[in-house]
Amino acid sequence: MDTYQDIRKGERAALLSIVAYIFLTVLKVVIGKIGHSDALLADGLNNMTDVIASLALLIGLRISRIPPDADHAYGHRRTETISSLIASIIMILVAIQVVISAIQTLLTKDYGAPSTLTAIVALFSGFFMYGIYRFNFHLSKKINSQAVRAAALDNRSDAVVSFGAFLGILGAAIGIPWLDPLTALLVGLLIGYTAIKIFYDAAHSLTDGFDVSKLETIHQLIASVEGVKEVRDIKARLNGNRIWIDATIAVSADLNVIESHAITEKIEATIRQEFKDTYTLVHIEPFEESKSPSR
Repeated sequence: MDTYQDIRKGERAALLSIVAYIFLTVLKVVIGKIGHSDALLADGLNNMTDVIASLALLIGLRISRIPPDADHAYGHRRTETISSLIASIIMILVAIQVVISAIQTLLTKDYGAPSTLTAIVALFSGFFMYGIYRFNFHLSKKINSQAVRAAALDNRSDAVVSFGAFLGILGAAIGIPWLDPLTALLVGLLIGYTAIKIFYDAAHSLTDGFDVSKLETIHQLIASVEGVKEVRDIKARLNGNRIWIDATIAVSADLNVIESHAITEKIEATIRQEFKDTYTLVHIEPFEESKSPSR
């Protein structure tokens, strides 16, 4: 099954994020400095790293489209997951920087007086990034892309951060000056939380971790195929957005090669009805009543 067209769609999502983040970075950093808002400036620095993360995503998607070759028999799809890992590390570094800066401001009490313009920019950015999130999240479900989903979750975090910055600036404007740096601190913590979640998902996939509940579903699908006497072993892992399944089944010892092969094709078709992007390798063994496990 060829899903390279889906990867092209993922590249469009990355390009959209890059353009959006460059625009917001310039807008927030300039207005944040002019308008004396720590929260908006922190939000702008967050978007600056998002540009780098989105570039990593774009590069990863482009490489993952390269077909299998002599030393990459399974293709290059894992670069998509690697790009998610790189993005999460960049986000963690930014989170640390934002948190340290906010704590220093709270300790020194060197509060600024944010202008009304900074609040308007923060509110606009929140709605703008929420729209980007909705587009990318819908696309990630459509093409089943872990990297695009990670980018969408980052978009959502950015929207929440901007709304939080707006509330912090608003609070500072009505006489609570410490609310602006406090919001910057919360922004940093939220960035860090999202980054750790993306890092875990990417690392889990790269170390061949797989959802146990999905594996059980696949086991049941194989067992339901007519002619399968026993499912003796099953393993699964992710390669980009594709699931690779290795299964060992037992069939009647009386079947010939053609009949046994027909069962493996039924298994592949059954699994793909539930999981679209799969590659299944089935090993067949003879089933003997005397050697079957007791019920």
